[in-house]
Amino acid sequence: MAIELVPLPLPASADPSKFGDFGREVRGVDPGNPTPEQLKEIEEALYKYDALLFRDAEVTPEQQYRLTKHFDPASENYGHGNNKTGETKKSILHPDLKTIPSVPQVQLIGNGTVYNHWGLAEAKLKHPSHTTFHKTKVSDEDADKGVTRYYRWHIDAALYDLNPPKVTTLYGVTVPEGSTQVCRYDDGTGDELPVPLGTTAFVSGRTMFDILPKEYKSLAVRSKVKYAPHPYVWMAPANAMSTGLGIESEGLELALEELPAWEEEKIKVLPILWKNPVTGALHFQVHPCGVQELIVDPLPAGASRDGALYPDGAHIKDLKEVREILYKMQRPAIAPTLVYPHDWRPNDLVIFHNRGVLHTVVGAFKPDTVRAFHQCNLAASVPVVGPSDEDVKQWA
Repeated sequence: MAIELVPLPLPASADPSKFGDFGREVRGVDPGNPTPEQLKEIEEALYKYDALLFRDAEVTPEQQYRLTKHFDPASENYGHGNNKTGETKKSILHPDLKTIPSVPQVQLIGNGTVYNHWGLAEAKLKHPSHTTFHKTKVSDEDADKGVTRYYRWHIDAALYDLNPPKVTTLYGVTVPEGSTQVCRYDDGTGDELPVPLGTTAFVSGRTMFDILPKEYKSLAVRSKVKYAPHPYVWMAPANAMSTGLGIESEGLELALEELPAWEEEKIKVLPILWKNPVTGALHFQVHPCGVQELIVDPLPAGASRDGALYPDGAHIKDLKEVREILYKMQRPAIAPTLVYPHDWRPNDLVIFHNRGVLHTVVGAFKPDTVRAFHQCNLAASVPVVGPSDEDVKQWA
């Protein structure tokens, strides 16, 4: 029997015209034990819609790992390299990751203390919060009223040595109930978004590209970003912007000689746009916090130079300038009308196209509030695919 695909329940804040090809609830299949035919349908739907939701799923860590691995059978290790990044205590990821002992590719994330959990006698979890990473934070008074922020818009990827995972799976084991919060942008725009407590918010990289004006589409299709070596260690002393979309340029990043040993050939230089393997669409996929340089190719022969940015190409190494360019390109896509904040229920399983969306955790919990999720993503066996020559000709 074919699987059933139902549009996701969009919040009132969302613009439905921008979500026609984003997100579906999958019915009629047990994601822990799918048939080969169902797996093929799930895979095609995932790349077409970028995020799939399974309600009331009963999924063990081993089943979650197998499901994640289906999208890249040659992949094996956790997306950050067997949790090596998490074990680097200088890394900003260090407090957030606990490995399931029997399935090291699956991480336990969340908040509060969890006991006797899949081989972990005791796991103390800490939900990432903007209060530990942003340059500014909401006041205690506002926080008591339910005001919060996005934490960090990102792609799940080591961004050094390893290829970005194709997909991420998130499974809600324990989901606390609570009042709706207000995610405030605090960037002078007045933008804010009502969000469920502890939501995971998603934006489409395809939409991020589609809504760009012509000159920025041209820039995006011609550009690559160079990430810092060990970017999560490099960025750890720095502060994020109030929108969670990148780092404030204050010169606080670690100097390269202060980082763990690194090799030039393992530094990631990735296209700004990643090509969808099923639809052929281009997705704007940049983790703004880890970028160090911007490399722009010149316009192709015959392309109009009218209004073009960097028509002769450029290699921009000024970190503040790089960040300002990327922010100008990415900020429109995190407008409240374009964000899908998932309202988690216990036993929700979400699979998302990690090479097609950006996401962030939102909100903050009290220390004793228990929230337990299983996360799995695997460093891909193949690199990302950027725009084709035809794409460059079309958009440059």
